[in-house]
Amino acid sequence: MAAVMFVGITLLFLDFTGVIHAWLSWMAKVQFLPAVMALNVVVVIALAVLTLVFGRIYCSVICPLGVLQDVLARLRRKKNKYSYSPEVRWLRYPVLALFVIAGVVGVGSLFQLLAPYSSFGRIATMLLQPLWQLGNNALAMVAERADSYAFYSVDVWMRSLPVFIIALLTLVVLAVLAWRGGRTYCNTVCPVGTVLSLLARYSWLKVRFDTDKCRNCSLCSKNCKASCIDYKTHTVDYSRCVVCGNCVSSCKFGALRYAGAAGANGAAGATGGNGTAGAAGKVDGSKRSFLLASALVSTAALAQKKEKVMDGGLAELEDKVAPERQTPLVPPGALSLQNMAQRCTGCQLCVSECPNGVLRPSTDLLHLMQPVMSYERGYCRPECTRCSDVCPAGAIKPLDEVEKSSIQIGHAVFIKKNCVAITDGVECGNCARHCPAGAIEMVPLDADDEEGPYVPAVNEQACIGCGACEYVCPARPFSAIMVEGHEVHKNI
Repeated sequence: MAAVMFVGITLLFLDFTGVIHAWLSWMAKVQFLPAVMALNVVVVIALAVLTLVFGRIYCSVICPLGVLQDVLARLRRKKNKYSYSPEVRWLRYPVLALFVIAGVVGVGSLFQLLAPYSSFGRIATMLLQPLWQLGNNALAMVAERADSYAFYSVDVWMRSLPVFIIALLTLVVLAVLAWRGGRTYCNTVCPVGTVLSLLARYSWLKVRFDTDKCRNCSLCSKNCKASCIDYKTHTVDYSRCVVCGNCVSSCKFGALRYAGAAGANGAAGATGGNGTAGAAGKVDGSKRSFLLASALVSTAALAQKKEKVMDGGLAELEDKVAPERQTPLVPPGALSLQNMAQRCTGCQLCVSECPNGVLRPSTDLLHLMQPVMSYERGYCRPECTRCSDVCPAGAIKPLDEVEKSSIQIGHAVFIKKNCVAITDGVECGNCARHCPAGAIEMVPLDADDEEGPYVPAVNEQACIGCGACEYVCPARPFSAIMVEGHEVHKNI
């Protein structure tokens, strides 16, 4: 089950076609923190009940960062490599308090840095997706030679160097901690793990000792990646136990069982008055293993035409430079900068799924890793609702095409000194021709000279801020027209 969840969520971040999302989007929505931010009461209650019944099974099966720690820990082949250690309370609960305070006061960068699902999202988007895209491009090259269009090439580019570095450092820290202590990060730093541990103490199903059978061999402690089993006192710290089952499967004497209170009593009773265990008291390891069959979903990537700014092949075009916007641009459906700051977990799912190269992580310190828009590589197409479709945290509300086309996220601003009609004396009008909202009209620079250059005039009331004008503007390196964001979006 953990493998299925881990592979599915990873594919959500790697996929750039949007096909996998139609099948597996629920995997992102059942993550604890996104469900809390989206006020998804059903999921939050379900996860709480799951924890009260089974213990912290969320951490070992559903959370992708938890499963990643197990994957990294398995790279160390040494057997019996763990040992019991007491709970690090002085670190766990202050980190949880810091996490909650950061979320309440709006320090998004700290909040997202500690969020486990977001940490995994950054690793998948910044480190794994480029490798996935390079592999796709290699297949596209091979397919093209075979006159096949099953794959299409995509641009591989650095969305944000600071966030890339953060993702890399997160992976290194996780690898070191998992290599040395298994679930150290999960049980000392992760705020979601700490919250669930408060419920796990009272779970019905727990790993329980049968002291009559225990020989104090310490195999359970040596195989506990949560370091929560003290074989000397026959106790388990249920707040840190992630119900992986390693201790039960490693016990050679059947002294451990994963059972409810009644099951534990039954196990003790099965030993009889003379302390000898009956056949019913033996643990059958095969009954604890799950045989999972997962259907392979084969999908053909949809061929798409990439829109590029061309000059007729006469010269190499200079790359555009992002303008300095007074107010950041956030996607339609975000409602406002405040809503984005309060609800976004910085998981990068919208960034990884954006087909137009518009979204990238913010470099602003307070809102680091939250998505912002820029139009150097494309523009926000009115018919595309991918980011609102994939957001699991409610930071970008679901929209249809009609709703999106009527939401104003900003307005275009003409920058006279950059316009090629003035600097180069040529006719242009690209911005007016490509504006999907019809908000730009070409007018004479000098009202008394109709033979002179024509420049764009923007109707701010009709502009939706999609950035088509900024993207197609031929001026380099800075566009002659740019979009300034609005703090609060409105319908027009």
